Amino acid sequence: MTMRIVIALGGNALLRRGEASEAEIQRRHLDQAVAAIADIVRANEVVITHGNGPQIGLLALQSAAGHVMQPDPLDVLGAESEGMLGYLIEQELRSQISQQEVATLLTLVEVAADDPAFRHPDKPIGPVYRREEAERLKPERHWRIAPDGEYWRRVVPSPEPRRIIGLANIRLLLDAGATVVCAGGGGVPVVAAPNGRLRGVDAVIDKDLSAARLAWQIGADALLLLTDVDAVYSGWGTADASPIRNATPTQLRRQTFAAGSMAPKVEASCRFADSGGVAAIGRLEDATALLAGVAGTQVRRGG
Repeated sequence: MTMRIVIALGGNALLRRGEASEAEIQRRHLDQAVAAIADIVRANEVVITHGNGPQIGLLALQSAAGHVMQPDPLDVLGAESEGMLGYLIEQELRSQISQQEVATLLTLVEVAADDPAFRHPDKPIGPVYRREEAERLKPERHWRIAPDGEYWRRVVPSPEPRRIIGLANIRLLLDAGATVVCAGGGGVPVVAAPNGRLRGVDAVIDKDLSAARLAWQIGADALLLLTDVDAVYSGWGTADASPIRNATPTQLRRQTFAAGSMAPKVEASCRFADSGGVAAIGRLEDATALLAGVAGTQVRRGG
């Protein structure tokens, strides 16, 4: 039976920690990523979204380097990264699944102008730094910084996605048999004025939360959040760590997960499961098994 599925590719599908943001490196990773989801794409209606944290951070550095004018804001850089990465994903999909039509869309996502995230930035972007270097860059570049594992990174506002704009186009393409690449990097964040006029804002939306919103708005059957760990773990990083194979949103929300990494994936899964869909979190290479319900963490609404 054909299903409508949203696949969210984690950052590891494009770049690994510490790697240079070079097109050929990202192409090699995408060759493996597309191979992992190819069977799903061939047999179903699929929307693909992706992260952009490393890429948008590097674009921000490039924009600021040697600039006599104001560096480009994050919404503009988000659009640049969405186009760049969407192109690479579409190219690889067409190469591996030659009979499949593919369409890449620049996607606007509405957020609230008064979202608390604008006062409390916590979304890591760009390369990692040792703490001493991050502390040096902080006043020089007017950054906020925060720990990311053993390293430190720049953090920016990450407001809640309220509405995916352009859904009619996405549905039209799906109905025509195309695989759609959209809402990359969480989409380009915009706020709507009372007169309906849209204005970009300096932020980066979490791609997993946007994927959950997108999946709900297009009536998807399943949401796959693909990352570099095999499942969600309780007690992660401790001797008592154990994988969670099946859970309800209520059960998952009783636990605490790492902010900026697993926590958004868990919350995105819970939101989609609350709407009646099935969400799964797990390794990219296990994508087919995740969809079949025999790998990763499966999240369903409780009976």
